[in-house]
Parts: sequence; structure tokens; C-alpha cells
Amino acid sequence: MKIMVTGGAGFIGSHLSRRLLLEQHEVFIIDCLHSYYSLDRKRTNLDEIKKLGAFHFFNIDLLDREGTIRLLKEISPDVVIHLAALPGVAYSIDQPLEYVDYDVKATINVLEGAGKAGTRQVIFASSSSVYGNQEGPFLEEMAIGKVISPYAAAKYSAESFCHVYEHLYGFQMNILRFFTVYGPWGRPDMAIGHFIKKLMNGESIRVFGSGSARDYTYIEDIVEGINLTMMKSKKSETFNIGSGRPITMEHLLSELQIHFPNMVVKREGNRVGDVQQTWADISKAANQLGYQPKVEFSLGLEETVKWAKEYEGSL
Repeated sequence: MKIMVTGGAGFIGSHLSRRLLLEQHEVFIIDCLHSYYSLDRKRTNLDEIKKLGAFHFFNIDLLDREGTIRLLKEISPDVVIHLAALPGVAYSIDQPLEYVDYDVKATINVLEGAGKAGTRQVIFASSSSVYGNQEGPFLEEMAIGKVISPYAAAKYSAESFCHVYEHLYGFQMNILRFFTVYGPWGRPDMAIGHFIKKLMNGESIRVFGSGSARDYTYIEDIVEGINLTMMKSKKSETFNIGSGRPITMEHLLSELQIHFPNMVVKREGNRVGDVQQTWADISKAANQLGYQPKVEFSLGLEETVKWAKEYEGSL
């Protein structure tokens, strides 16, 4: 199949693109190489993809409506997997309008382009943040718009536009809500990647608030969830893609201490915009897609630390 991956130079996108190449798909990557985090990291991600085969790469800004629509019509992909977005809760509080641009407007352009290109299926990467500060486990119908950060508001808004353009053009629309993704080549601003880099440099780490828990999901399980959606979902649906097993901050710290016995933790108050807990109910994805996360947290963290030590220059 001809598959377009927006944000293909990023964390999830680069892992997904490698998987798609291994399965002999024709892969088209769109990425504007936004400077939210290291451009060198993103270029390295592209180099890693090249090791598995040839792909088509387009460095364009998805805010260019005419250019985006024209490119999609030229490629005419069977499937569009829209991962490109500006991530991060803290930055969204400082720069909320950038999230309206990159997470909402850019999504509209991709959706319109996919519709005009006759794309069969669009998969949109949403976030567990759309559930707000509720108690889990989160069922898909529990997202009702009561979010607590501009990032989450942008993702929830983008989901609404997904439904609009599904109605306008008739393509299959699948929304995947990812729960705290981690693993090799992970985003350096995420807690696990940030902590590992600090600890490898012999620095202390800062922990905000107390009693928090995250449904940490290993990158291979996320990619498997996307692939199952593409291959097995026959109609428009929204799915949680997570581990279904929330990990407390204390558990994360205890696992990190196995790898970094001299770890020093500095504790601070709660951070604005952070939810207390994420916890995916994955029964819908399990029943309809056969999705079952396979990587236990301790093993996933071990693999991530191993990667970080091997690729220290890329952190």
C-alpha cells in the first residue's frame, strides 16, 4: 500500500516508518523538522529509517494549505497516518496559539487533502490528555472536552475536525489516543528520556507533585496498535492504545534506581496542566483489533536505558 506518515521524522513516526518498510509498503514521510526538539535527533531518525529501505521524504509545513492538499493529491495515498503535531503540555501553556496552528490548522489541511486525494483511511494520533483530570481506567466515551491544558484542548478540537471531514469526504476515520509513549529514540522532553539523560550526566532529577501515575506504553506496542488499526479496523472508530497498567512515579523511580543506584531526586510542587493519572481501558482495541500490549514496563525501561547508553551522543 501507499502510506503517508506525517511527522515521520519524530519518535513514533520513525519507528512506524521502519515497521512499514519491513512490511514492504511504499512509505511517504512528511515532516517540517520543527525545532521543538533537536533537529539533529530528527535527522538521525531519518538515517535510521534509511537502513531498512528507500522511502519518499517531503520537508513541507502542513500549515501550507495549498501545498499540503496539492502534495496529497499528487501522491494519492491509500492510508494517511497523521502523527505530526506540536507536543508538550508545559510549552502549550506558554505558547497556546502555536498549538492551534500545528495541532488544529495543520490537521484540517491534512484531512482536506486526504479527502480530495481519495484516501481510503485516515488515522489520527490523539492523546490520553483529552480525558482531562478524571479517575481511570478511561473508556473512549469518557472524553467530554473538560481538558486542562492547551495541548489537550488542541487534540480534542482536532478530533472534532476528524469527524467533520469524515462526514464531508467519506473516508474511514480512526482516532487513536496514545498513552504516555516511551522507548528508544524517545522524545527528550518526556519524563523517562529527560530523567535518563540527567542521570547519565550525574545530575539530580526533579519530580513534580506526588501520587501521580502514567500508563507508560512501550513504542513497539504503540506501533503495533497503529498497524492493527490499519489492517483490521473496517469502520470509523476511536481506540485507546496504551498498556492498560498505570505506573506510579514511585514505581518509575524505583526502577530507575536499579540502573542508576546513585540517583538523587528533588521534589517540587504540582505543575500546571499536568493530569494526576492516565490509565487506558484497552478492551475496545483488544476486542475489535486483537490489540494486546506485550512489553512489561521493567523490560521496556531496561531497553530504553540500554539504548541511551549506546547512543549517548544522540540524547
